[in-house]
Amino acid sequence: MDRAQKEKVVEELGQIFESSGVVVVARYEGMTVAQMQDLRAAMREAGGSVRVAKNRLAKIALEGKPCASIGQLLTGMTVLVYSEDPVAAAKVADAYAKKNDKFVILGGAMDGTALDQAGVKAVAAMPSREELIASIAGCIGAPASNIAGAIGAPASNIAGILSTLEEREAA
Repeated sequence: MDRAQKEKVVEELGQIFESSGVVVVARYEGMTVAQMQDLRAAMREAGGSVRVAKNRLAKIALEGKPCASIGQLLTGMTVLVYSEDPVAAAKVADAYAKKNDKFVILGGAMDGTALDQAGVKAVAAMPSREELIASIAGCIGAPASNIAGAIGAPASNIAGILSTLEEREAA
């Protein structure tokens, strides 16, 4: 790789560290190509990406970034798993680490805050953006349906009473 290519990689990695909601650093030593492709497919499905880069270039890209402290995790065969959704990459990485013992989560960063292994697992346990939106929509919709039911109830009660009175008069 010549200097221009290295500068381009450093710039791309810098963008990843700045724009991603979460970046997970993991060790992938001993994984097969098929296993790595499974990880990439799972991340793509979740809206994230997987990037293998030279540790030295990643450390250079981290310089001056709020999450620069994760540079100490970049030793050996490491992979960066990242997504814009602050939870997606952590969820996929955690689930994949449970399936594959050769994929070991070392730590990561979320919005400029460095995370250790436990921090990544805690982020993975959080609900995703879509799950939060669905629960909020459900909370907003529930009172509206209760109000509609409460408004409609007196009318149905009156209709029931009137039909009962009509039946009595007819009998």
